[in-house]
Formats: sequence, C-alpha cells, structure tokens
Amino acid sequence: MSSVRKRDTAFENIPSIKAKTLRINLNPDIYGTFAEIGAGQETARHFFRAGGASGTIAKAMSAYDKEFSDAIYGIEGDGRYVSQPRLKTMLSHEMRLMEERITRDKHPDRLFFSYANTVATIDFSKRYKGHGWIGIRFQLEPDQKEFDEIILHIRFKQNEARLQQETLGIIGVNLIYGAFYKYHKPRKLIKYLYDHIDRDTVEVDMVNFSGPNFKSVDNRLISLQLIRNGMTDAVMFGADGNNLLPASLLYKKNILALRGSFRPVTKVNMDMLEKSYDIFIRDQAVDEDRTIVIFEITLSNLKASGEIDERDFMDRAELLCSLGHTVMISNFQEYYKLVEYFNNYTKAKIGLTMGVNNLVDIFDEKYYRHLSGGILEAFGKLFFKELQVYLYPMKNTETNQIMTSNNVKVHPRMKELYKFFKYNGKVMDIIDYDPEIMHIFSRDVFKKLVNHEKGWEDALPEGIADIIKEKNLFIPNVEKPSEEKV
Repeated sequence: MSSVRKRDTAFENIPSIKAKTLRINLNPDIYGTFAEIGAGQETARHFFRAGGASGTIAKAMSAYDKEFSDAIYGIEGDGRYVSQPRLKTMLSHEMRLMEERITRDKHPDRLFFSYANTVATIDFSKRYKGHGWIGIRFQLEPDQKEFDEIILHIRFKQNEARLQQETLGIIGVNLIYGAFYKYHKPRKLIKYLYDHIDRDTVEVDMVNFSGPNFKSVDNRLISLQLIRNGMTDAVMFGADGNNLLPASLLYKKNILALRGSFRPVTKVNMDMLEKSYDIFIRDQAVDEDRTIVIFEITLSNLKASGEIDERDFMDRAELLCSLGHTVMISNFQEYYKLVEYFNNYTKAKIGLTMGVNNLVDIFDEKYYRHLSGGILEAFGKLFFKELQVYLYPMKNTETNQIMTSNNVKVHPRMKELYKFFKYNGKVMDIIDYDPEIMHIFSRDVFKKLVNHEKGWEDALPEGIADIIKEKNLFIPNVEKPSEEKV
C-alpha cells in the first residue's frame, strides 16, 4: 500500500470538490506545482480557497504570452501551444524543477507532482467551442524514480468562456484527487473526472496512463471505457496500443474506413482494404502522404452477443494492432453519423469500404425514422461532397451469382434514389477482387476456431493464425481482464 493510501481515510466518502482539495492540502506529503496556460488559474484556485494550500502548492503559474511561454518551456516544433507535446514539455520542466529545488535531505517523505493544462476556451465568434490538454505527473512513493502520468484531452460544449473555465477547474481537481487516491482503479478514476460536472458540458475523448503503477493498464481498454461511459462518441488507438486523439489524426486527412467485426480479421477483410486503397490513392484529389486508413468497430457490434466481452474486444484489437493498423471504436451505428464525424475534422476525400449487405442496409428506411428529414436527411450527410463508397462483391450462395452495384437489390421505393448516387459516381465496384476467398466469413471462421475444427487457419492473413494460437485469442472461459488490469 502506498504512502498516500495509508493516510487520511476519514475523507474517503466526501464527494465535494472542497473536500477533495482539502484532503490533498492536509496530506503533509503531497507537494507540487500548477502550470495553467490559456484558461487561468482555475484548478489552483480551488486548492487556494480550500485552505492549507501552502503545504501543497510549491508554485502556481500562468503563461498567457507566447514569448514568455517559449522562454519558460522552449519553442515547440509545430508552433502549437494547445497540444500534447506542449503539455508533456510543461510536465517535464516543472517536475525537473521540483527535484532540483526541493532536497530530499529536508523532505524525505515528499510525494512530488506537477499538474499542467494548456487550453483554448471558446472564441468570440462562437465558431470554435474550445478544447485542451490536461495532465499530471506524480509519484506515490518518495523513492519512486520513474514517475506515473495521466494525460487526457477534453472538448468543451458550453457556449461561455467563464463556464468552460469553471469546468476545467473541476476536472483538474478530480484528476489530481484521482491520481493520488484512485490510481489503483483506473476505470473508476476516469468516471470520477465527471464528479460535479454535467456530461453534456464537456467531452473526454482521450486518456493515456503510463508509469510503474499503471504497467498493467491497457490503454485500449481505457478507450473502450470512454465510449461505454458516454464520455465521447469515438476513440482511436494505434498499433502500439496507445490511445490517439482523433482530431489530430484526422485533421485535413484523406480517410479510408473499413467497418467490420474483425472477429477475427480475415483474408477478405484485407483484400477489401488493399483493393479499395489502390482505387482511393489513384484519385487525383488524394495525397497518399496525407491519407489514413481506419479499421472501425461499432459499439453495437461489440454488443452483438449481449454485453461487451472485454477479452473478445482485446483479442480483436490485438490482431488489428499486430497488422500495424489504426483502430477506431465508435458509437455510430449508422454510416452517415460516421461520415458526419469525419467531416468535423477534414474536408478532404473520404472513402468507405463495404460489402453488398452493408450497402443494402444503408438504403433501408427503417434506420432513419428518428430523423425529421428521414433517409433524405441522412443521405445529405452521408454523400457529402468528397465521399465515395467502394463496394466489395458478394456471391449469392443460392444462385452463385456475383452481387455488385449493378444488380444489388434495394427496396423498390429506394431504386431511383440508389440510381442517382450510383450514376453520380458515389458507389464504385471493386473489380479486381480475389474470387477464391469469397466464401470466407468471419462468423464461420470464429465458429470453427472456438469449436477446434480444422481449416480456420487458411481463412486468415499470413501470421494471424500463429498469433491466435500463441496468445490463446478467442478462447472461451478464459479469465477476463480484472479491474486492476484495466
């Protein structure tokens, strides 16, 4: 048990922001700095007002002016001040000063921390709502050499700068409190970020944990928790398993997205991707260097068998990451919502790779009854400007007919609407597909795999079967990730 958790249990169930700050202030060991750029001393203010802050706050500072900020923290390579690199520079600089200026001889039990945020609140035009990076670097034992760190990104939804500043201050307190008193329960820690904050006021769309006390934390599972908790609608993570900020990754990029269950990823999935990518980058409007490929899994897909099985989710993620791909988990059941989300960050070309069944579903009116404009409203958002669908054919098992955009059957009422998009080049067939693998479906492969039947390996990309066997992926009745591992 850490030095922090041994102390002061009397405050454990007090939920107020003042109680949280006071508990930290009255702990004689917790000591650190606050550096807040862009939205004032909102977090530090709560600690000052609670009382006893002199034993907690070594320094509190703001650096609004860019030249002063550069003089303190140096010049960032990309020139951005509201960015993750800037935040990390701040945390590193302030922690280094703590170690240099506070000697262990006089303070052997001190637990150092540096808290920082770099935030842009809403502008005068109200066009940009505001966003920011928040983080804490800290130690839970005085002799801890490698620091723990929690970094998150937020998006404001309020329409007044003052309200955004107040929200920022509360989140900051919740983060610092969670770091010292809830670090052993990271899933609960991220939920507690919303203590005393309405969910519709701010979005948390990325969190990363790192450090010795978070070695068992898989940040991909943290991403999943953000979606499940309703803290955001979409999260992304890279091949290394670390969470990525969608806005930074998608900004002004050409996007090619492939939606699927990937349970497991098959040769068909990879053929769909490779053939559609070849078409996508041949477009004159597409710069390959500014193109990103995304494997997308919807939350509803993860719930297809009932409640979300976290091990099943991690097995899918493990395979996609092993292939070096970027993965998105979204709450967008309908394609038009996915495209609308992409359009928030880019006006470049967007491509959706899908099978015939997916295209038929898109032209089914029942999915749009909740919209006042029905299917026409959805299609206005879906086929917006530079979007194109790349259609992978399907073999009709009864007739052996190859189904393409030319003979796909949509509802009679939708035929003319379909023709409009088809003849305007919004739907393009993938013609150089591999006919030898058209019989492969993830659900059939999965069934064979879990039932220990022969032949499932042949349906998977090279090396994937070896990974499944080596890591016992998709094997039922294996212990799921525990709270401590999340």
